[in-house]
Amino acid sequence: MAAVTTVPSYTPSLWVRMCHALPRLDLTMQMRDNVFTPDSWEYQQTLLVLSSVSAIALVISLLVVLSFLIHYCCCHRGDRGEGSEEEEEDEDGSTGHGYGGKKGRGICCVTWVAVAAVTLCCVAIGIGFYGNSEANDGMYQLTSSLLTANYTLASIDLLISDTINGLQLSISGPLSTMEEMFTGSKPFLVSTRNCRRLSDNVISLLSSISLARTSFDAGLGNDSGISGASIIPLTPVPPSVAPTMTPSGGLLPGPFSPGWAANALMVNEDYRWLSYVLLLLLDLIVCLFILLGLAKQARWLLILMTVLAWLALFLSWGSLGLETGTVVALSDFCSDPNMFVLNSTNFNSGTSSDVLDYYLTCGLRMNSPFQQLLTQSQRALSNIHTHLSSLERNALTQFPKAEKSLRDVQQILNSTEGNFHQLVALLNCRGLNKDYIDSLKGLCYDGMEGLLYLSLYSFLSALAFTAILCSLPGAWRSFPRTPNVSSNGNPGYESLPLTDRQSPPPSLPSAGSTHATTDHDTALVSPATLTSKSILLYKLNTDYSKRQPSTLPAC
Repeated sequence: MAAVTTVPSYTPSLWVRMCHALPRLDLTMQMRDNVFTPDSWEYQQTLLVLSSVSAIALVISLLVVLSFLIHYCCCHRGDRGEGSEEEEEDEDGSTGHGYGGKKGRGICCVTWVAVAAVTLCCVAIGIGFYGNSEANDGMYQLTSSLLTANYTLASIDLLISDTINGLQLSISGPLSTMEEMFTGSKPFLVSTRNCRRLSDNVISLLSSISLARTSFDAGLGNDSGISGASIIPLTPVPPSVAPTMTPSGGLLPGPFSPGWAANALMVNEDYRWLSYVLLLLLDLIVCLFILLGLAKQARWLLILMTVLAWLALFLSWGSLGLETGTVVALSDFCSDPNMFVLNSTNFNSGTSSDVLDYYLTCGLRMNSPFQQLLTQSQRALSNIHTHLSSLERNALTQFPKAEKSLRDVQQILNSTEGNFHQLVALLNCRGLNKDYIDSLKGLCYDGMEGLLYLSLYSFLSALAFTAILCSLPGAWRSFPRTPNVSSNGNPGYESLPLTDRQSPPPSLPSAGSTHATTDHDTALVSPATLTSKSILLYKLNTDYSKRQPSTLPAC
């Protein structure tokens, strides 16, 4: 097997080299190598160990949040009974929003911690959207390159099939007719049989480099009932509508198909992209409603967002574990992709390593493994053309009925030569190697960068939700309760005792005036015509007057 050390126009990025250099431990904590072997259980263990780091971080986050919840539930309950007088003083000195005094300063600190955590979460969401877009761009480039490679392989197979079927048609049709006509002329019969022999030789040579002919035999070839005029140079269809081939032998083995791989990757990428978009939207909604709840001091809204923050915390650490394993495995592949392709049985079964080496490396000094076959085929087609030219010059004068059969063979030969020239161009390594390099760049550059950004998003969002869960209980528990509000929007003092209304007592009347009030005097004033403040003063004066004696004591 040829050793491949580098890929032209591709160099592993710095991130790939850094992630590839991470130490690998299996479940028994023994060191393992970092060669990309996804089918190996030992290699899978190393990925599981690296992914389990996020599980350990999740446990730490849960312990931190649990410690803060115990602090709020237990410590504050004990402080509430001991420091009631201090809390009353803090409440008296606080403003309407509860940010004055020692308790108010504590509430303000907790609130700003929650706001800072929400801000960090919003930054992480922005990073996540960018990383999701980068990963999607990388996968799009990968699938596009695979579809283009599938188009090239399908075109090669179509050209070979069309050429073989055309030559078989010429053998079974016009050449057989010419042999019957030239039975009495040995030189012409020898030339005709040479054309048949050379055609069989070309068919044998092209069959040895055919790419999955069996998957197209039913729908591509021209059968014996098709005339020679129907054999025309083949124009392959574009990649978007090219058939998805599953090669069974030849250049690429049966287990791998670029078209099938591209379709599978596109479906999986659509689900992956949508899942991350939904996760990012969930985090964004939670952050926005937390800010709204802090601004409005809505306790029920913050309780609901706390529940959703728990869900987001688990999803963040879980996605980080998946991303860690994917990033490490991708870095192992991108560090030496040719080695995996050459050693993998899915690619290498029944395929010559020289063929794979030729298309994966495509060096300037490398010779095509099909060069000898193509040269022999070209020489055989040229000899057929020479024999047909000789028959056209010499035989038609003696056998004019053979002209039609000779013209059909010449037309098939011209179409075959046109397809053959296209086949030679497509079998050159530059086209498939360019698709291979483009797929590597899409997967190992944009895809790797996108996954790293998504890992950073998961880590920052997990930290942010941990801080949010630690600070939100202290924030919503410290919100002041909503006072009783009357119908016109002013606080209703009717439900409060007179001593709690904080209103100065009415001034005492002068000694010479009477303070006796009757029900008739009270009824003269209509409360409906008074403002809210007048109603309050009116009730206070009425209540006070009823408790005063009708006459003042004598001095």
